[in-house]
Amino acid sequence: MFNQFRQAIKNTIQSLLANKVRSFLTILGIVIGVSAVVVIMAVGAGAQSLILNQIESLGGNIIGVLPGNSGDGAPASAMGIVVTTLTYEDSLALENKNKVPNVLDVTAYVKGFSTVSWNNNTYDTNISGTTANYIKVEGGEIEKGRFFTKEEEGTIKKIVVLGSSVARELFAQSNPIGKKVKIKKKTFEVIGVMKERGTVAFQNFDDQVFIPIYTMQKSIEGINHITMMRMTVDKKENIDIALEDIKATLREQHGIKDTTGSEDDFTVRSADQALDIITTITNSLRFFLAAMAAISLVVGGIGIMNIMLISVNERTREIGLRKAVGANNDNILIQFLFESVVLTVLGGIIGVILGSIISFLVYIVANALSYDWAFHISFFSIILAISVSMIIGLIFGIFPARKASLLEPIEALRYE
Repeated sequence: MFNQFRQAIKNTIQSLLANKVRSFLTILGIVIGVSAVVVIMAVGAGAQSLILNQIESLGGNIIGVLPGNSGDGAPASAMGIVVTTLTYEDSLALENKNKVPNVLDVTAYVKGFSTVSWNNNTYDTNISGTTANYIKVEGGEIEKGRFFTKEEEGTIKKIVVLGSSVARELFAQSNPIGKKVKIKKKTFEVIGVMKERGTVAFQNFDDQVFIPIYTMQKSIEGINHITMMRMTVDKKENIDIALEDIKATLREQHGIKDTTGSEDDFTVRSADQALDIITTITNSLRFFLAAMAAISLVVGGIGIMNIMLISVNERTREIGLRKAVGANNDNILIQFLFESVVLTVLGGIIGVILGSIISFLVYIVANALSYDWAFHISFFSIILAISVSMIIGLIFGIFPARKASLLEPIEALRYE
């Protein structure tokens, strides 16, 4: 058995070296398929780590409230659907320590986008109507001036705090404090400038301006609802208690008597719950894309079967000669099946190496662009890629190998 295996290896190497170009073109489909699977799994893992790290950077004691009941899925408002079930008054109710004792600070938002102008300078940016607790919840510092107060957030006072990028684009080296800017043809007084912070959780904190939430609702957007709320909890171990207190308070606010959650017109989630949902979604996406890339392995397998059939025809006289000197059907079957498996496994190994190199280059570029990107090639994905390659070699090599093994020696020797 060992001698038979050794002879099969020897014959396979001779066959591959005799047709180098054809051998390379034969395994190219496998190389592309395997490398695509490795790259997608590695890049997917890197992107997933980036997303999760960005969210974790906001802190584990954060709770978010979005309008609409999403059940266990993604909130409708997160997919661009406008839901109007939350109000500024809901955020005030959640500040009541008698109802939600574990919540420290609450901030509400109305998000928009507009052009901010000063003299002849204009800048398109994000407008955040928010509350005085914004800095306590989201972090950040004031570099110049001040943020608006609790009393000012509930008025239509036209004051604005600029992100550092906005201040730089509009005023360059000038001091913006006390200057007048226009937002949607309305004049706002600049009372503060935020210190540069950069991008956290895919949100550029420097490229936005902040105005009192009531001003945003009434003077800019003409609405009564808010986009979302976020709040901090005193201790991470009190997250679950705070979640229930928040739900109970909002049900009371909205006149919902059912306590099962089926009638809720809002979604309350902690940072950990959001991480779990995002992890599930990104894992599903990674494996779906990897499965799509693996289809090319089937195409590569078909290519190998076609080449092996051509090889059988070209080597018909060789097969007849080997049978004439004593080789049986099993010897011929194993020989051609072995050649098919070697081709696919070789393609799988090259594909893993190529995919790893591409994934590493993506990692280098992503980190050069200041993304918190992880380089991760799992041992499981390597074993899976090579195993799938071997299986494809077996499946698509069976037919040509069987055809070769069933050739009659006399007919094969006569073949021209």
